[in-house]
Amino acid sequence: MTVPLRIAVALCTYNGARYISAQLESLLAQTQLPAQIVVSDDGSADSTRTKAAEVLSRTAVAVLWQEHRPALGVTENFESAVRAADADLIALCDQDDVWHPKKLALLTRVFESDPSALFVFTDASLIDGNGGDLGRGLFESLGVSESELSMIEAGNALPVFLRRNIATGATVVFRRELLQLALPFPPSWVHDEWLATVAALHGGVRVLREKTIDYRQHGDNQIGVSERTLTYKLRRMLAPRRSRNSELARKFSDLEARFARSNLSREHLALLYHKARFERARAGMPRHRLLRVPSVVVLAAQGCYSQFASQGMLDIFRDLLQPA
Repeated sequence: MTVPLRIAVALCTYNGARYISAQLESLLAQTQLPAQIVVSDDGSADSTRTKAAEVLSRTAVAVLWQEHRPALGVTENFESAVRAADADLIALCDQDDVWHPKKLALLTRVFESDPSALFVFTDASLIDGNGGDLGRGLFESLGVSESELSMIEAGNALPVFLRRNIATGATVVFRRELLQLALPFPPSWVHDEWLATVAALHGGVRVLREKTIDYRQHGDNQIGVSERTLTYKLRRMLAPRRSRNSELARKFSDLEARFARSNLSREHLALLYHKARFERARAGMPRHRLLRVPSVVVLAAQGCYSQFASQGMLDIFRDLLQPA
């Protein structure tokens, strides 16, 4: 007889008093209750802890409280929470969303039917600060393409995640074994994209097209989503370069260094090398636009933009036009 997989929720909070009760109520309304809820608070100065404790006092689910003073920041707070989670599966949880009742049951079934799955993410419905439906889904707002979804469904997620992260942590459940590969989280990465990319390196990413949460957009999100309209893309293209390129170079250099001596396939190691090289080349481009032209031409001729840039060939124009 197969033993059912146990699932823990890693909930990170910071001044979330306005929404924390609704989120916790949705956790306790799951058709499959979690075995544990880890509440990891990052130095809240409001009534987050009081409101959370009031809701959780009504459940028999095991609750583990963590408090960080001084605050750790988003990624370190989530790392602390997932390290403490004691279950086969771990669900990442923001403080301000509302989960659909079958979320945990649905995602648990994916892992039970697919032993090689390490990381599963889903679509979401977008709502405003008052819970009003914004009329679009998360994948739609992120511009997730049919090609990207099909590549992941075919077991070829790494090229997708080397271009950009399309997995939003609030929808994610992952197998605890993934932590053996992913810990510690590097400071240059956000927790959800790091877990997704490490899982992709090991062939373990799965996607569900179902919407499993109401993902709240209220203006104070530490990590939110912007609709990728033409205006949005143009604004990003013409925004000053500032530190973006150096941050990308650091991220992917850190990823390459972490796994350079691992037992990954030669193909995956080559992808890491070429992605890191591409981002370092972009970061090293001159401040003067005209002087960037030779580097951009070489990278474009090598196919780097189409393979590795988040906006594909459009990023050629970004690198040529962005002010320093």
